[in-house]
Amino acid sequence: QGQPVESGGGLVQAGGSLRLSCATSRTILSVFTESTLGWYRQAPGKERELVASIIGGRPNYADSVKGRFTISSDNVKRTVHLQMNSLKPEDTGLYFCNHHTPYGVDKWGQGTQVTVSS
Repeated sequence: QGQPVESGGGLVQAGGSLRLSCATSRTILSVFTESTLGWYRQAPGKERELVASIIGGRPNYADSVKGRFTISSDNVKRTVHLQMNSLKPEDTGLYFCNHHTPYGVDKWGQGTQVTVSS
């Protein structure tokens, strides 16, 4: 219950764009604004890695996606988005939304697949 739900993945050619969305259900506003919301990805045979996170409107990015990806959150809809531009084949992976609450609880979505063809 209350797990994030991702959407927006797909197949795109290198240089293309995708926008991922994550809905965090049943989250009251004060908890949402004090939560850390993040996008992680896991490529086949590799460990899950943090791509971007946001807390209180302040974003952080992995070096590999800086300047190409933008994370944003919508307090009214309790959603977090990841705009991905200039996609590269190495961006391919299963993208997970993480909702880390101010109480230390981690909630994970089931993931959405992003595949970038060369």
